[in-house]
Amino acid sequence: MAWSVGRICKGFLRLGLLSKQTQLIPVTSVSVGTVRTAVTLPSFLFPKPRDFSLPNSSWGLEMMRMYEHYNRQCEVETEGGQKQEGPWQKLPSYNRLLKYATGGVYLSEMIQSKARLFTRNIRNPGAAFEYVLFVNSEEQKCVCVLQAGHLLEGPPGHVHGGAIATMIDTVTGTHATILSGPVMTANLNINYRRPIPLGSTVLLESSLEKKEGRKTFITCRVTSTDGSKLHTETSALFLSISASHLLSGL
Repeated sequence: MAWSVGRICKGFLRLGLLSKQTQLIPVTSVSVGTVRTAVTLPSFLFPKPRDFSLPNSSWGLEMMRMYEHYNRQCEVETEGGQKQEGPWQKLPSYNRLLKYATGGVYLSEMIQSKARLFTRNIRNPGAAFEYVLFVNSEEQKCVCVLQAGHLLEGPPGHVHGGAIATMIDTVTGTHATILSGPVMTANLNINYRRPIPLGSTVLLESSLEKKEGRKTFITCRVTSTDGSKLHTETSALFLSISASHLLSGL
């Protein structure tokens, strides 16, 4: 392995893609029964991860309209013509996150390569969860624009209640993490008021209720984009955790 990396690096030096001052940092990774040392190569060798919260061809007019509405508020122009950060910030969304299983067991490379976030594991655009999150730190709010695809059907022509709960947990959990650092869901209390038609676009609006020690209390409403229809109301509780808690299985 070291010999192969050395040859690769020499090739990059000849092509001018690496300078002799470039540092190659050894990184030790542990798998079951083995200790391996790898070398960190320059970032240009690896493709930038895809942000799944950017518009694609499956997005309908209402999804695009709401995306542009909040995206315009991520950057504002001052009186002097300068650009500065606005009240909202768009959060990127990738399709994988975890490398460790409960108990701190390092996953095999095969499992790692196949692991995907539940809400981002459908390759067909528009088939399931199409969503984008924006956060407003000053108001301590988070909003999600969601377009529900045809694979989320529960009642005929409408979104499955479990899929709605998944998105509520995703949005409130992300919001709680921004507010309090690493957290785990302790409780979700969801009141379903009105079904969500498949293919429709809705808003999930998350707000901080209060923080008490390790506890972060969040409320969330799912509504039509114009606010005239209330689909669900939720109260959620999240507990702050440390990385050691997560890896030890709590």
